[in-house]
Amino acid sequence: MAHIVTESCNDCKYTDCCVVCPVECFYQDEKMLYIDPDDCIDCEACVPECPVEAIYGEANLPSQFASYVQLNKDKAAALKGSGGQITEKQDPIEGPGCKKK
Repeated sequence: MAHIVTESCNDCKYTDCCVVCPVECFYQDEKMLYIDPDDCIDCEACVPECPVEAIYGEANLPSQFASYVQLNKDKAAALKGSGGQITEKQDPIEGPGCKKK
């Protein structure tokens, strides 16, 4: 099992979750964050840190976000080794599509 970053992170990128990750499994592109499912240990430390409630455990993933399982896997794999890993807090990025709660 892994945790999944979903739609709420798209264009609304906060990095609070990355700082608490004990295995550094977060990756980013210009729009959002992704969790590498191969490295995630399912500790749930990131879930309460996400201010936009974008992270779910795979077992609790709402059906409308099912496509994000493969998206996280594909994006994390593509960003590995290209400087896309994120382990430190950065300034938030709130684009026009951000729906911060």
